[in-house]
Amino acid sequence: MPIYTDIAAELWQKTKGTVPPGVEFETCYVADVTITRVQILRDGLARKKGAYSTVDMPNFAYIDDHNRHYIDAIAHELKNFLPDEGDILVVGLGNASITADALGPEVCDKVLVTRHIPIEEDERAFLKLRGVSTFCPGIEGKTGLPAAATVRALVKDTQPAAVLCIDSLFTGDPARLGCTVQLTDTGLCPGGDEAKRLDQETLGVPVICMGVPTVMDAAEVCSCNHSLVVTPKEIDYIIRRAANVLGLSINRALQQNLSVAELTFLTS
Repeated sequence: MPIYTDIAAELWQKTKGTVPPGVEFETCYVADVTITRVQILRDGLARKKGAYSTVDMPNFAYIDDHNRHYIDAIAHELKNFLPDEGDILVVGLGNASITADALGPEVCDKVLVTRHIPIEEDERAFLKLRGVSTFCPGIEGKTGLPAAATVRALVKDTQPAAVLCIDSLFTGDPARLGCTVQLTDTGLCPGGDEAKRLDQETLGVPVICMGVPTVMDAAEVCSCNHSLVVTPKEIDYIIRRAANVLGLSINRALQQNLSVAELTFLTS
């Protein structure tokens, strides 16, 4: 049985064979950061048609989570996916009570929210302050409401230019646990249920997804007949520091007139 992964760059590695027609790879290196951009140009492949960008870096558990190098690398990739203007709704998916699944809610706590600030549109334009709001739908087992339904209602009411979803991801490569950020414009399925998919077709606005792999199938690392997943022993540090880095990266991408120091102060 093939090991499941959310990371598109793992599906067609050039060192493992031929990349199928309709898939384009681009890789660039910036110091200790590797950026792999995968463009899927047709339907019928292992992932939905669209753009995927993977930022590989040192493990979040051991980096300085205010390092401009990492923050700006992720922010630069994120800007390529976001519309140039309009409000952004940041959605933190996942279960805040389970550490490995808490990335979405933790990142939302670090995002600078501005949509509620009572200033005129011309003042907002002068300050270059983009309208941002956040929302954590929780898990359906606690709320009784699927994330797709609550996010769809919120989008209809607030009419953002795009939705940015944050979630924990699966990887098939233990070397990527806590070391990778993936961005895509293809949406995602909370809990793997296609009927509850969050994407442009279901929400009516562009949906960008950002995540960090925090778990993997245990069968990849051991002989096991049970359905088990594993997570790194440093998962507490990974989630805490990844939330700081991703939060600052989102803020840098959206509030480009503010420095990392200013954004850190405003979200502390």
